[in-house]
Amino acid sequence: MEPSRPAVPALAKEASLSFHFPWTHVLADNLIRTILAQAARKHGLEPRSISFKGAVQTLTAFQPVVAMQAEHNSSHREGVYQQLLDAIATHRVADRPDRYEPRLRKRRPKHYQPYDLHRSR
Repeated sequence: MEPSRPAVPALAKEASLSFHFPWTHVLADNLIRTILAQAARKHGLEPRSISFKGAVQTLTAFQPVVAMQAEHNSSHREGVYQQLLDAIATHRVADRPDRYEPRLRKRRPKHYQPYDLHRSR
C-alpha cells in the first residue's frame, strides 16, 4: 500500500502531524463507536444501523452542553447523556440491499513484475 502524499505544503505539514499522532484518531474512533454502541443497545438496534457520521455531528452539536455540565450534579449530567444517546440513535442508516460488509480496498495495478529474488543473488 502506497502512502498518499499531498501536493500542497500546508497539507503535507498536517499529514505529517497526523502521522506522528495516529493513536489520537484511533482513540477518538473507539470512543465514538462506544457511545454509538451504547445508543444502539439502549434503543434495541444493531450498532451498524446507526450512522457514524451522524453520531459525530451529534457529538459536535452537544459539545457546548457537555462542556457546561461541570457545574451541575450527576443526575443532571446523566439526563444530558441519555438525551445524547437518544439523539445519536435517531441517525439511522438507510437500507442498502446490494452492499456487502466489509468492503475491500483495492490496490492500484502495477505495471511491472514483483521483485522476488533475494538481494544477495
